[in-house]
Amino acid sequence: MRRFILVLCLLLPLPATAQNLDERPAVLVADDLLITRDRVLIARGNVEAFQGDTRIRAKSISYDEQTGALTIEGPIVLTDGAGSVILADAAELDSSLQNGLLTGARMVMNQQVQLAAVQIDRVDGRYSQLYKTAVTSCKICEDGEVPLWQIRARRVIHDEVGQQLYFDDATFHIKNVPVFHLPRLRMPDPTLDRATGFLTPSIRTTSQLGTGLKLPYFIKLGDSRDLTLAPYLSTATRTLEFRYRQAFVGGNISFEGAYTRDDEIPDTNRGYLDWQGAFDLRRDYKLSFNIKIVSDEAYFTEYGYLDEDRLRSDITVSRARRDSYVRASLYNFETLRDGEINSTLPTLVIDGEFERRFFPKSVGGEVRFSLEAHSHQRSSTVDVIGRDVARINGKLEYLRRFTHKSGLVTDARAGLGFNAFDITQDTTYSQNHTDLVPSASVGLSYPMVRRGAGGVTQMLTPLAQVGWTGGERLDIPNEESTRVEFDQGNLLSLSRFPSSDRQERGTVTAVGMNWSRFDPQGWDTHIAVGQVFRSVLDSDFTNSSGLSGTKSNILLAGQIRNHAGLSLTARTLFDNNFEVSKTELRGDLGFRNVTLGGTYVWLEADAAEDRTEPVSEISLDGSYDFRNHWTASADVRYDVDNDRAATAGLGLTYNNECVSVDLSVRRRYTSSTSVEPSTDIGFNIGLRGFSASNGKERYVRSCGM
Repeated sequence: MRRFILVLCLLLPLPATAQNLDERPAVLVADDLLITRDRVLIARGNVEAFQGDTRIRAKSISYDEQTGALTIEGPIVLTDGAGSVILADAAELDSSLQNGLLTGARMVMNQQVQLAAVQIDRVDGRYSQLYKTAVTSCKICEDGEVPLWQIRARRVIHDEVGQQLYFDDATFHIKNVPVFHLPRLRMPDPTLDRATGFLTPSIRTTSQLGTGLKLPYFIKLGDSRDLTLAPYLSTATRTLEFRYRQAFVGGNISFEGAYTRDDEIPDTNRGYLDWQGAFDLRRDYKLSFNIKIVSDEAYFTEYGYLDEDRLRSDITVSRARRDSYVRASLYNFETLRDGEINSTLPTLVIDGEFERRFFPKSVGGEVRFSLEAHSHQRSSTVDVIGRDVARINGKLEYLRRFTHKSGLVTDARAGLGFNAFDITQDTTYSQNHTDLVPSASVGLSYPMVRRGAGGVTQMLTPLAQVGWTGGERLDIPNEESTRVEFDQGNLLSLSRFPSSDRQERGTVTAVGMNWSRFDPQGWDTHIAVGQVFRSVLDSDFTNSSGLSGTKSNILLAGQIRNHAGLSLTARTLFDNNFEVSKTELRGDLGFRNVTLGGTYVWLEADAAEDRTEPVSEISLDGSYDFRNHWTASADVRYDVDNDRAATAGLGLTYNNECVSVDLSVRRRYTSSTSVEPSTDIGFNIGLRGFSASNGKERYVRSCGM
């Protein structure tokens, strides 16, 4: 069948209105066109009309040249280019498609919210007035099933420019049951990212604070600023939560916290502040800060805002380039742990580092210069326990790698470092200490690759390193390197201490082996084993570090994983008698609708690390998706050595295209002088389409389910 295209403006110039500023002509496309004696254009069969971003499809359209009116027979589909689609049985519109009447209509906004009405009036292309309207974001099926929820209103006005919905005489229904009535209601439409108004409320019940309601209110202060206020009221607390956010051209800040008056500590102001920000500065520098303040030790545990027992506030300026890095940081620490006193801890810390790499073409290799400055202070003025330490450490190194024709790889390095320490408020140590520290090492590795059928690849790499660090260790206290980890990442390091206040001395030899297997159709496996031998006993290594004595424990680490979602990672340290000092295991399994994860940690007792008893702990977590929209989750942390649970939690969520429901129960079993065991129950309901997006996938039901 022949198709006809007619430009309507050739018949009649379009009227100009305040809202219709589009000068483009209206275009009509149809299978058949007929012009009557009265200058009425009739289009039938697969009819489409265009005016700017507005498009309409219908069974037939009649255009009257004298009145400029369009009479349309449905089914009608009208799109406005702003994310809204209108479906109707019949319509009468003007030639610009901006004004008119649609009957038996349904509006779909941003593919989320549906508004079904007896009649829709279009005004100036901006307003749509819907009469006897039912609004929902639930999927509507042809079998006539009532949606899970809907808002019925006598009239709804949609402002496309303001992106708002205005309801008159509205009633909220669950299924067919009216729940509450609102004479007036304003809500943002789904195309609006940010608007002032109430957010989804939530219910929280705890054994300490009772049952309470949180009702957050979002305030848009501009395109780059907003404020959220959330009163939290229960029988035991009156709390106001707040969050302020602002975005700048070169950065952003957020400021959140809470102010509380409760029955836990009567007649006392409680609360916390958390101020964070990040900014891009000139010459590639970056500024970041994170400042935390809390009123008392038990506040976070009782209210669940942060899961921290030591607060770290910091301000950092840094710059990273290809061959250089510089950073300067100011830290403040505050302990919330029982038995720790802030005045005897190094709460104020200044730390900075600089590193620069050079690549001399004449000799090859790499020259690396590093400089580190550090200072920490205690507020106590008591001798010894109020010790303050400052240090400067620098090092100049030359590194070179040689790859031989046989495949053998040689890594050589040599360097000279200097250290300077200043110790005050401790008469058991001299104040000033300095030394020069030469060092050198040679490492060998021989990677071997074997390729098999089906793309399977195996790689075996034996490796060894001999390193030497000269001089004797200065007589200074061990302030920063009290916890040492021995793993495959530092097997070939010249010093395995975490900080520069300690360095391994003498000759140290490390040997190891790495083996990997890659199978595109099956399992990937990685295994590493290593051990360290030294000529000088180092008493600053604790027994549980695995590095005490002249011969370290044997390090064994591995990982296996497959494409089905199973992953196991393990690391352990054991001596020649196979006595284990440290073990950690992590497993994850994810397939279809089930995810499982677990961690096991075992540490032997070590008084040098303030651990008088062994630590044996299991953590398990998992989730199960069932019946398409339901998800059950659980987690537990269990102290095996003491045969008791530390924490446990259960969760149940329901998500579909129009509603999200979240129920959670958590129990903390541990207690101290400042906190007691407690149970926390949370309940939250959100209406999708109007509530903020959670960034997750969309859940759309199928009809009949």
